[in-house]
Amino acid sequence: MTTTVQPSAVGPIADELTADFYHYESLLPEEERTILLKARSLMRDKIKPLVNESWARGEFPQELVALFRDSGLAGLPYEGYGEHRPAVSNLLSGMLALETARTDASVSTFFGVHNGLAMYSIYSGGDQEQRDRWLPAMAAMDKIGAFAMTEPLGGSDVAGGMRTTARREGDTWVLNGAKKWIGNATFADYVVVWARDVDDNHVKGFVVEKGTPGFSPAKIENKLAFRIVENAEITLTDVRVPEADRLRNIGSFRDVAEILRATRGGVAWQALGLMVGAYELALDYARERHQFGRPIGGFQLVQDLLVKSLGNITASWGMLVQLARMQDAGIFRDEHSALAKAFVTSRMREVVAWSREVFGGNGILLDHDIARFFADAEAIYSFEGTREMNTLIVGKSITGRSAFV
Repeated sequence: MTTTVQPSAVGPIADELTADFYHYESLLPEEERTILLKARSLMRDKIKPLVNESWARGEFPQELVALFRDSGLAGLPYEGYGEHRPAVSNLLSGMLALETARTDASVSTFFGVHNGLAMYSIYSGGDQEQRDRWLPAMAAMDKIGAFAMTEPLGGSDVAGGMRTTARREGDTWVLNGAKKWIGNATFADYVVVWARDVDDNHVKGFVVEKGTPGFSPAKIENKLAFRIVENAEITLTDVRVPEADRLRNIGSFRDVAEILRATRGGVAWQALGLMVGAYELALDYARERHQFGRPIGGFQLVQDLLVKSLGNITASWGMLVQLARMQDAGIFRDEHSALAKAFVTSRMREVVAWSREVFGGNGILLDHDIARFFADAEAIYSFEGTREMNTLIVGKSITGRSAFV
């Protein structure tokens, strides 16, 4: 839901979100505002009509790829790639993640995995030859990317417990192991696979192309969240990857952590998008639904739920604006993105629950959209580092003592 507002001293913009109570979007320069509104139109007019049916079937609508390709939104954060040069700000990148998640978390995750985790791994971890070889086609969305780190028997212990191995044989690496929950992997052209080098015990990154012998992705079925995302369990059996396809700037998990630090903030923006979308649905419903002869938005208890939700949105948005500024300035650290992910996803859980509560019994029907938000929030709450693990990252920073075991 959007509204057109009149200009004011703080500069609200046309087509501004009703949830943007403090006019955060007005912080974007005009050129970046235009890109954001382009994404808003795409999500509202072309993608939203596809969502509920695809979510109910648990299938990824392949037409999404063409829609995003035509939009020119991929590759924007990377200098020299994509339609927009130079690279856009981290603030716009964050608001784009919000905008896509405001419509649907699965669609946002599809795009975020490709445009964030996969492309950023190559942009940050690859050398110039590798960037120029892979990123132009990915920015054009002629090739789709995936990011394979999580494993069936591991989660938060990935730094020290990665079981997938890489063994070098001359100019070839041989990968063996398994990955799980890998978004886009059933159809991705390039999958960034992380594996532990058996010789030096360090984690390295490899770009595995679709169809490589021994690389077998299988779609995970029966999910209760992210039903549009094609998560896969991948089996790697003697997968041979040329040395030329090893990410040259990745020498250990410390380098991988640099990638995760940047992308974790994007997940926090996604969580904010879910809050905004859920709040908008609840506000619309409160205005339209009549009980006892009048709209339920006129009842004190409903207004309490809406205002608490708006407070969470406004506080989270302010935190993420400052995080984006710190990223642009190059002064943000692990604990900054960790706090944002832990805090914003916790507030998201509250908002989607309060918003569903406004709907009463109708809140469990997919027809009203809010049930989808409620379910998908659980996935965002857990991935890219659980609240507990991110809390320990921040706790170590502020106390100087590690509580990891």
